[in-house]
Order: sequence, then structure tokens, then C-alpha cells
Amino acid sequence: MKRVTIRVPATTANLGPGFDAFGCALSLYTDVTFEEMEEGLQITGCDEEFTGPDNLAYVSYCAVLASLSEEVRGVKIHIDAHIPICRGLGSSAALLVAGAMGANVLRGSRLSTQGLLNITNAMEGHPDNLAPAFYGGLTASMVDNGLPVTVNFPLHPDWEFLALVPDFDLPTAKARSVLPAQLNRADAIYNISHGALVLKALELGDEKLLRNAMQDRIHQPYRKSLVKDYDAIEALVRTNGAAFCLSGAGPTLLCITRDKKLDEKLAKKLDSITQANWQMMPLHVEFQGAHIIAAE
Repeated sequence: MKRVTIRVPATTANLGPGFDAFGCALSLYTDVTFEEMEEGLQITGCDEEFTGPDNLAYVSYCAVLASLSEEVRGVKIHIDAHIPICRGLGSSAALLVAGAMGANVLRGSRLSTQGLLNITNAMEGHPDNLAPAFYGGLTASMVDNGLPVTVNFPLHPDWEFLALVPDFDLPTAKARSVLPAQLNRADAIYNISHGALVLKALELGDEKLLRNAMQDRIHQPYRKSLVKDYDAIEALVRTNGAAFCLSGAGPTLLCITRDKKLDEKLAKKLDSITQANWQMMPLHVEFQGAHIIAAE
């Protein structure tokens, strides 16, 4: 096999109190094609600044080949990305996953998905986006002795996910820079208890429980100052009965509801309470993780 295209879903991480642990795959995708050639590197489909050897898809591709003790030959990489960059929807994780899977497939699929997760987690530093991108659905992950451990959780079929994506980005490094170095015991207990109930609420389809459980004291109180009109939008969303949180590090805001007309209700008032332009993306859970869509 000399050419393969990998499709990776977008992911939303944290889900409120599940900081660096919870993640969910969503119905928005990045497709990356890898074609081997004799020598050199060609990357197309993205801005010129991302066409060098530090492109995450290529870095991950090389890391997997190194783990297989395989020579890195020339490769053409074409990126067809529909996941917004630096918006908290797993755009970086998608490239890492695509690169790892692409290299593995072109070398005979000798590594398991867990093996690929191990390699990419060492690069990313936390598995909250990587795990659902590889496995699909709702996941919770931890790192034990340096290696990620992931399990899938059930979701009630009636949930609707509405991503509010702004016209400004928020680099993860900046979002992490505002977090406190230490937490008090009460806040830690608050998040542990709320996180457990988030998972149960998502399983049961319990809207009231989810609204209450998806409160957080570890990251959102500090990061919301980086997102224009966060408080006003949260109030609007919760008034309409939906659960609300940052998607990943932000700035995308995520609404989870069983109301199929939430986007219509928000559209009537959103422009009047915000200073930025927000794109509403109705999404659903993607239960299929990264997979091959073309090969030859």
C-alpha cells in the first residue's frame, strides 16, 4: 500500500468538570491523505506556515515510523480540514491521530490503536482529545505510569450538541497559562463529584442533572475571561434549559440539550448580546473513531 486517507472526527474535551479526562467525538472531520514517494516532504491543503516538518501530522507520522524502526522516506500529505483551528474542537489531536494511523497503515498496521494512543499521548501530554478521536463516542481517560488508559461510556440517543464557534481563536498554551498552579481541597472534591454525575446524566438523558453537574471550579472560572461574552451566552443557554461548557480550552462554547430547536431559539437573541460573530454548528456524537476512507 502506497497511499491512504484517514478520517478523524472532531472532539470536545473536558465537558465541564472532566478536566483533561473526559472527551467526546463529534460529527465534524479532518481527512488526511498520505502518499509515499522516494524522498522529500510535500504538504498541501493548509496555510503555508504549516507545510514544514513541524506539521503535527508529519511529526506524528515520523514518530510512529521510528517506533517501528522504519526508515522515514518521502511523503506527500494532503490535509482536508473541516475542524476549526485553535477553537477547542480537537484540530491538533486530529492531525496527530491521522499521522499516527497513516504511518501505521502504510507499514502493515502492526501497532494496535492503544499503541498509537501511547505514542501520540507522549506528544500531546494528555489523552482527553486523542482518545475519542481514536475510539469515537464518549470517553474518560487517565494516565497510569506514563501510559493512557481509556474507557468508553454510553450516551442517551436523544442528546443534541450545539457548538458556538467564534470568529477569534484561543491557543491552548494561552488558555493553560491562566490556570492556577494549585487547587484547594473543596474545589477538587467539587469537580470529582460533579464529573461522576456528568457521565451518569449523559447516559440517562437527564437534562436537569447534566445542567447542574456540568459546573466546574478547575479551569472554566479562569478561562472564561479569555472568551468574549461568556457570561451572557451562558445565561442565555441555561435559560433555554441546555447544559453549557467550554469546548476543550475554548473559545468554542458547547451546548448539550435534547431540544432539537435550541439553535433556532438562540439565534433570535445571540447577536444582540455578543460583540463577536458566532457560528452555530449543530453536531451529533460520532461513534466511529479514526478510520480509513481510501487506500491503494
